[in-house]
Amino acid sequence: MRILLVEDEPKVASFIKKGLEEQSYEVDQAYDGNFGLKMALQNEYDLIILDIILPHMNGLEVCQAVRKKKTQIPILMLTALGDTDDKITGLDSGADDYLTKPFEFKELLARLRALTRRSGDNGGGEKLSIADLEMDLGSKTVTRGGKPINLTAREFALLHYLLRNRGRVVSRIDITENVWETSFDTGSNVIDVYINFLRKKIDKGFPGKLIHTLVGMGYVLKEDDA
Repeated sequence: MRILLVEDEPKVASFIKKGLEEQSYEVDQAYDGNFGLKMALQNEYDLIILDIILPHMNGLEVCQAVRKKKTQIPILMLTALGDTDDKITGLDSGADDYLTKPFEFKELLARLRALTRRSGDNGGGEKLSIADLEMDLGSKTVTRGGKPINLTAREFALLHYLLRNRGRVVSRIDITENVWETSFDTGSNVIDVYINFLRKKIDKGFPGKLIHTLVGMGYVLKEDDA
């Protein structure tokens, strides 16, 4: 598995690179945003680890530029900024997950495994649908009313889970355990943020809302009259 690491702090970069190589990952490294973006677009990677604070071009800008060309590659954002708003800004730029520095290496590995496992599952070409929304697990594509919808790897995984459980209410804990395969602080609103991302892409501008919120209970994917 080939990973691109974009991190300007030599000690942190060396720590991550060495640890990943010991786990049999192949790691390419960039120390600034411009070079990291160039490598991301010119090469094929299974995952990108991207720091936010970088020389020349910050991680948010790199992430946005990568997303314009490669919508499905998983991106894990590293940040020393721990505020929820900072994390949401990173997710809003197109990142699939974030990890706040300092972190334990086993936590990094767990996040990587979850992201790559989700992106690598092709579903044997299975198709899932509700109303005029369709997901093709083989080609990793989503359409609504025949119109292509571009999703990040994390958004795709979240929609996949909702489609698998269409018509059933799923709680934030259900989503955390099955889509992120990890846990968040109880005060985190990351799940709500991603639900809003999905709503903007699959509901906005289309007749009939599919994602519904049940206050105090969770979310359900269903047709308006279902």
